Amino acid sequence: MPRPPFPAPVLDLLRRPQPAVIGVVRPDGSPVTAATWYLLEEDGAGGGQVLVNLDATRKRVEHLRANPHVSLTVLDDSWYTHVTLLGRVTGWRDDVDLTDTDRIARHYTGNPYAVRDRARVTAVVDVDRWTAWGGLRSSMDDAR
Repeated sequence: MPRPPFPAPVLDLLRRPQPAVIGVVRPDGSPVTAATWYLLEEDGAGGGQVLVNLDATRKRVEHLRANPHVSLTVLDDSWYTHVTLLGRVTGWRDDVDLTDTDRIARHYTGNPYAVRDRARVTAVVDVDRWTAWGGLRSSMDDAR
């Protein structure tokens, strides 16, 4: 599996507001997945971190705090083409004023996040490796 930086076609997909599925590990070692929004924060060198904003009361938060390993699969318009990012949560921040929540919501919908009465947290994910499939498979081969 290649490591960042990402080739241009992969960056193009990651920059778009595409559907994504996050996978985390429960305390018993079993995986759990959920649909999620994300935001790529680029570092200027073709890599970067991924922000995932979560309801602070969700079990996913508890699982990630106990085991920071995470996968995030970003689907293209055709689900057959996708990129999976493997990494770990390296930072947490309370999103008291919903700044991150609104940034991600605007990325997907053009509007601030509608639910304003729930505590939110942001997980900062460092991407260690990635893999691609479908129309982006050749990008993975080129990155090696």
